Amino acid sequence: MKQDSDLRNNLKSIRTRLGMSQQDLANIAGVTRQTISGVESGQYAPSVAITLKLAKALGCQVEDLFWLEQDLPEIEAILAKPVTINQPLRVSLARVGGQWIAYPLVGKEAFRQDMIPADGEAEKHIDANTVKVRLLDDNLEALHNTVVIAGCAPVISLWARATERWHPQLRVHFTFANSMAALHSLCRGEAHIAGMHLYDPKTGEHNVPFVREVLAGKSAVVITLGLWEEGLLVPSGNPKGWETLSDLVKAKATIINRETGAGSRMLLERKLQEAQIPFDTVKGFEHIVTSHQDVAQAVAFGLADAGISTASIATTFGLGFIPLHQSRYDLVILKEYLEESPIQQLLSTLGHRMVHSQLEVLGGYDISKIGEVVATV
Repeated sequence: MKQDSDLRNNLKSIRTRLGMSQQDLANIAGVTRQTISGVESGQYAPSVAITLKLAKALGCQVEDLFWLEQDLPEIEAILAKPVTINQPLRVSLARVGGQWIAYPLVGKEAFRQDMIPADGEAEKHIDANTVKVRLLDDNLEALHNTVVIAGCAPVISLWARATERWHPQLRVHFTFANSMAALHSLCRGEAHIAGMHLYDPKTGEHNVPFVREVLAGKSAVVITLGLWEEGLLVPSGNPKGWETLSDLVKAKATIINRETGAGSRMLLERKLQEAQIPFDTVKGFEHIVTSHQDVAQAVAFGLADAGISTASIATTFGLGFIPLHQSRYDLVILKEYLEESPIQQLLSTLGHRMVHSQLEVLGGYDISKIGEVVATV
């Protein structure tokens, strides 16, 4: 059957994450390899029977494999506050008093700092690392359907919220950690997924050398979330006309830094070494903050002249941006977690338009390789 133009599928992404070839899947599902190839390329719309066979073979739900995408509506809305729109503007919408109101997601307004509801109360220690927890609700199903992601990229929260809309029974807990801390958290069994953006200049590889080192003896897959531009955040319009990191150092500009283990700090240190600039000659090098948002706010409020972050963060805060490196942001998952239903549901949404559109409107992201398995270790 010819493919429906609105029908999308995640078949290749899920198959490759499970380490299956097209022929492997065809054998298990009882179809031909040509059928698998046709579905993955979008040239063939499978019958109901074949979709059920594919879902059973991959251990997932049919809706994790296939979905329909249709044209989205447009509405007119009133801006809640005046802003200059020189480029597409991210907004949140609400219906108030019979009219649509658009709330600009700019600067601090793009991030929430609301309190997280507790699942329970730790009442006493059993030993040094174990506590007894009294649950505040008897909804154990929600706890079993929770996926924990450790990472530092704000886009993870966008992905998580989009996924929860598609799978209401799924809950994503995003715990903040820089790249190395996230990887160690995964290794200790504290998270299902680690997000990271580290570059190894010795091998020219992103992330994989660090995964091999930290997860020695454990099997994992590395899946791309996207490529992003990393560089220097500077005041809006770059009024000083800086073009390189050396320009900032010569001007004795104050640079805000990140903590040890952060990809942004590693990038700053690498670029300083390439320019043969000693760390102790950089004003502000020991002034540490612990997130991309903190770097942006320091520059936006005039507490620093520059800091390392991403093009999307610069856009969100209306700052200037000097590109230094294109980095790959990957998701690292232990193989033993891949067959768990909540993990499958979360990863299945990497191909959905609702996720793609959230990342695309941020700017500074290339998601053409989203969901691809780049390594198995």
